[in-house]
Amino acid sequence: MASAVVLDASAILAVVFNEPGSDRVLPLLDGGLLGTVNLAEAHTRLLVRGAGADFAWRRVMALGCEICFFDDQLARIAGELVTQTRPYGLSLGDRACLALAMQRKATVYTTDREWTRLGLDLKIEVIR
Repeated sequence: MASAVVLDASAILAVVFNEPGSDRVLPLLDGGLLGTVNLAEAHTRLLVRGAGADFAWRRVMALGCEICFFDDQLARIAGELVTQTRPYGLSLGDRACLALAMQRKATVYTTDREWTRLGLDLKIEVIR
């Protein structure tokens, strides 16, 4: 059985914008996990770049990821990561992604190299 994969908004955006590293993410989309906080981040980035709201939403949703809701358990994990991640400048979205990966015991894919310095008991793959 393949291990679970969590995708950070940066990994999703690499695919959407055909950026370096997208080739590593493409095979992970079907069945990959995307948290609702990171879904909102990806949607927002498309809107900021000028896409219409409906187009931006359909574009991200068409990638085929399994959407995982940010619930009270993930909120607690993400909140408790703040002390460990603050020196590296991680956002709530970053911590929400890491929390999902921790909860699901999944490998997380991101473009953020700082995550590898966190010392978390988690497999982190930097796509570029």
